[in-house]
Amino acid sequence: MAQREAEELLLIEEADAWFEYLEATRSQAETRYREIEPWAWARLSQRLRAIRARRARLRPAAA
Repeated sequence: MAQREAEELLLIEEADAWFEYLEATRSQAETRYREIEPWAWARLSQRLRAIRARRARLRPAAA
């Protein structure tokens, strides 16, 4: 049960990372978008890497 809850929390965190990216880049003027998008993408990539690492640590515990 704890494994399932941990997986669900990681899924929620992953969705939150994507929503943060969309919120940062949505409805921006073209020049502002070009300034913000690289930062937003780097932040998203960093968060997704951390989530994948935590997910990988959970999987061996389940096996």
